[in-house]
Amino acid sequence: MGTASALAPGTCGELVQGMTGGVDFLVTCPINQFSRATVTLSRSAMPGTFVRGIDHLPKSRRAVHAALARLSQCKGMPGLVADVTVTNPIPAGKGMGSSSADITAVVCAAGKAAGAEFSPESVADIALAVEPTDGVMFPGIAMFDHRHGKIVELLGTPPPMEVIVIDQGGQVDTLEFNRVERAEHWRSVADATNEALELVREGVRRCDPELVGRGATISARVGRPDDAAPWVERAAEFSTEIGAVGINVAHSGTVVGVLLDARKRQSKPAYRRALEEFTDAADVQHFRIIGGGVRF
Repeated sequence: MGTASALAPGTCGELVQGMTGGVDFLVTCPINQFSRATVTLSRSAMPGTFVRGIDHLPKSRRAVHAALARLSQCKGMPGLVADVTVTNPIPAGKGMGSSSADITAVVCAAGKAAGAEFSPESVADIALAVEPTDGVMFPGIAMFDHRHGKIVELLGTPPPMEVIVIDQGGQVDTLEFNRVERAEHWRSVADATNEALELVREGVRRCDPELVGRGATISARVGRPDDAAPWVERAAEFSTEIGAVGINVAHSGTVVGVLLDARKRQSKPAYRRALEEFTDAADVQHFRIIGGGVRF
């Protein structure tokens, strides 16, 4: 039937995370690191859907099965076979959206190979059937209910920003993490989270990295994982020292981001200083903040 490839971005955690009106949400922080999926579709004489090549990626495999079921139904085909390859440099278990990027890329590549197109809402629906998901399938910066998909708000194109990603090490199992009920915590910090959200929303609207950084810093401090507290404060101090606009965090991960105004052209010296300052980190990397959404 056809072959197609798709790329989907990873993230540096989130710009904001919390609850509003009793509904969970996050604000995406996509970066220029991508999962790339290639899907070759063929017809099967047998009814049903068949996925080959990604048995080592069970979440993506489930997502492709769901995508094929939808394609089979809308195209009136009794059976479809997908041969899939995924190349992904995004580290897993860090809060950098590795699984969300994989799922977005494989689903969109499958649709493209069939001559169809999955909307961001359809991709999110498939992803949420697998696990809580980042909103990287939506364009720009998005506010998204990562558990049930009840909220989708496209905030706009990100301001010119870069991020130094500092990984404290270890891994977080997203499924296990999200089985723990945290509604009481989010309610207790709702005022701070709402302030953070409004600052980031306005910062994106006005293309103002300073406002985005202020909001993200508030969210990082009130919503960070308990074991990340020392890293968050170290990153905040470092951010102030180098004149960055703030920090953000993977609320269910191991990374902290130091946010930079790209117009100041300070990323190279900031990255070098971060390497010197965080010698105990598992890794330190530098990325651009970009808009979300799939690329073909």
